[in-house]
Amino acid sequence: MASRKLGLWLIGAKGGVATSVTVGLVALRKGLTTDQGLVTQLAQFSGLDLAAWSDFTIGGHEIRETTLFEEASQLVRNNHALDGDLVAKCKSDLDKLDKNTRPGTLVNVGRAIENLADADIRKARETPPAAIERIQSDLKGFVKANGLSQLIVVNLASTEPPADESSLPTSWKELEKLLDKPKRSPLAASSLYAVAALDLGFPYINFTPSLGSAPIALRELALDRETCHMGHDGKTGETLLKSVLAPMFSARNLHVQSWVGHNIFGNMDGRVLDDPENKKTKVKSKDRLLHKILGYSPQTLVSIEYIESLGDWKTAWDHIHFRGFLNTPMVMQFTWQGCDSLLAAPLVIDLVRLTELAHRKGERGLLTFLASFFKSPLGVDEHDFVRQFQMLQLWAAKHSA
Repeated sequence: MASRKLGLWLIGAKGGVATSVTVGLVALRKGLTTDQGLVTQLAQFSGLDLAAWSDFTIGGHEIRETTLFEEASQLVRNNHALDGDLVAKCKSDLDKLDKNTRPGTLVNVGRAIENLADADIRKARETPPAAIERIQSDLKGFVKANGLSQLIVVNLASTEPPADESSLPTSWKELEKLLDKPKRSPLAASSLYAVAALDLGFPYINFTPSLGSAPIALRELALDRETCHMGHDGKTGETLLKSVLAPMFSARNLHVQSWVGHNIFGNMDGRVLDDPENKKTKVKSKDRLLHKILGYSPQTLVSIEYIESLGDWKTAWDHIHFRGFLNTPMVMQFTWQGCDSLLAAPLVIDLVRLTELAHRKGERGLLTFLASFFKSPLGVDEHDFVRQFQMLQLWAAKHSA
């Protein structure tokens, strides 16, 4: 497409995933890396009028005082996730982008995330309306300062404790009233960012298991403001394999009796998930798809443990106990090891490019064709990865030149 000035606003702007997204876009812009891992660079999507790497200006919210170069260097030193020479070549660009970061909000994020934040941010006790107003001021200021024609907001912050979605009003008018009563409002930061973005007409993507834009009232807000959104929880590793393997057992009429998944990793996300409250949100997201695919519920166990020495390298070990012909018990086991941030980062870039195009084409509300990117895709009951990917391909064929 013709060059346009687009904004990418990252919540958790200097976490591992967001830093990898930023380094990735800078490296792609400079021609320092290949497009490996980017779905939108596959041949079947070549006919789409997608934004170029150089079209994006990056900003975001962050609760810690740090720099993009320092966070990228951490991924080099501690985790060997990023190449040191590549990061060094991106340093000047990363330093310039630091000025685009604003303080995030801690409304209802839970103690584990609060403990990561700087003291000044912890002291700033905000009501939900005040947080939304400040976030919107930041977003509008970023758009104006950079002369942007569009802004995509992506939540990459740490996982919040579970929110009681069932207690929320289903209309935006009623939910808006509830926000004025902080002690009664269960909405956490991920949803306040969603409100701020959607209310301004900016697309919002929730790449985390947190509630985000899932409430029915926020889906109404998105439609009222003529914008789009999608989530939640990026499907990058173990759950990706579940969504591929479970249909195989179903298609071969092999009865899964139990499926155990054990996950260990040591990055900041793992540190937050070490808190039992935050872990509940993640485990629920990782464990919901088997019943949807198989049509029955085998015994399941999903564990997530923080092992600091592993850094960003996440290891998942799965044990699948199933019955074959003549009720013979059999076992499949697999081990998945990957760099958590580098598995997620290209998908974030894909989602931003596809969301920008969808909004430009006039699509509003939930972008269900993006289901293959999420563990718990909003508004979609299909969890078979191949079928989800076919949804994306059909959408692309419709919009290809």
